[in-house]
Amino acid sequence: MQNNWVSLTKKVYFLTGLFSILLLPFKSLHAQSGEELFTGNCTSCHAVNKKMIGPALKGARQAWAERTGSDEAIIAWIKNSQGYIKETGDPYAVELLAAYNGTVMTPMALSSDEVVSILDYIDNWEPPVAEAAAPVADGDGGGEAEGGNPLPWIIVLAVILFIVVRVLVGVNKSLENLRRQQEGEDTLPDVSIGEGVKAFFMKNQAVSVIVIVLIAAYLSVLGWDSLNAVGVYQGYEPSQPIWFSHKIHAGQNGINCVYCHNSVEKGKSAGIPSVNICMNCHMGVKQGKVTGSKEIAKIYEAIGWDTNKNRYIEGYDQKPIEWVRIHNLQDFVYFNHSQHVVVGKQDCENCHGPVKEMDVMYQHSELTMGWCINCHRETNVSMQGNEYYDKIHADLVEKYKDQGLETFTVEQIGGLECGKCHY
Repeated sequence: MQNNWVSLTKKVYFLTGLFSILLLPFKSLHAQSGEELFTGNCTSCHAVNKKMIGPALKGARQAWAERTGSDEAIIAWIKNSQGYIKETGDPYAVELLAAYNGTVMTPMALSSDEVVSILDYIDNWEPPVAEAAAPVADGDGGGEAEGGNPLPWIIVLAVILFIVVRVLVGVNKSLENLRRQQEGEDTLPDVSIGEGVKAFFMKNQAVSVIVIVLIAAYLSVLGWDSLNAVGVYQGYEPSQPIWFSHKIHAGQNGINCVYCHNSVEKGKSAGIPSVNICMNCHMGVKQGKVTGSKEIAKIYEAIGWDTNKNRYIEGYDQKPIEWVRIHNLQDFVYFNHSQHVVVGKQDCENCHGPVKEMDVMYQHSELTMGWCINCHRETNVSMQGNEYYDKIHADLVEKYKDQGLETFTVEQIGGLECGKCHY
């Protein structure tokens, strides 16, 4: 009997342990669900460990449970705070509302289980470990573009090569003089470097011509490249008054480019975001992932935001943030963002490069006339579903019927005409 009891006990322990192990993934999913729900519904006004527009949420569950003995009250409060006050008249809830200037919490379309998931996530939350990042200078926009300048290395290699040649020439001369001494001949006279080079080229005129032609060709190419680089600022990466990471905002946080550059679909210029656009998020988000509060504080200083009272300072003399423009075409070039983004359906990355990977924004493309022309030659025009292009498409099909073309590039609809970009 005792053996049967021991055997049964072991089976119960085994099954309990197995059930617990199987339950772990579901607990993990539950915690992840709570994090997602918290991020999607709460972070605009609340943080776990600090006061924002609303109170810090760490410990709120315990505070409510100490008064009511369960989660029912806080669940009802989170789902519909105004409905909860109207129904119960709870003085604690009324006092909490008054403490935050009567700021009403939006009713949440959440189930009780989803609210519990959020509360569980808050209870188990731990402060994140700070991300390792390169030191950021005050308002520094970064350094040189990738690749650097190869000229110093070329000079170093040239000096080393010169030293090696000098040593080899000296050794050769010493061996020749030693041979001459043994055979009773006169030793070679000491000759300066200049005289030695002159004598060599006078003796080897064919080599001299080849060297002169190569040097002239190299200098011509160097001069041509230098002239072509005038007005080309590819890799330009200026220092900005506030360190701003597109990698964090557009990449990690998934903010659409149009949210900040809100004129890109409506006009010629993409526009530089106003401080008010920054405040839509940073009214609540007061700590950056890399720079903490240092750079965000510059936004508050510009617009006059009191972080202690969470409101704008009355009568404050607001100052614009003087961002440094990176992409800038010549005055004689016409470019319309809306024409390319809305009608041409071009992605921002096509011209501006991998913006979602840039901690510091820089000019990725050449933005030269040749670069634009190549794009017009290679990019097909999307004519389907656009009545404006119906007749144009029919005319082009007739024009290029010998080639059997059905799709056409920007070049074939007049995209290389001078007057389209220069006026």
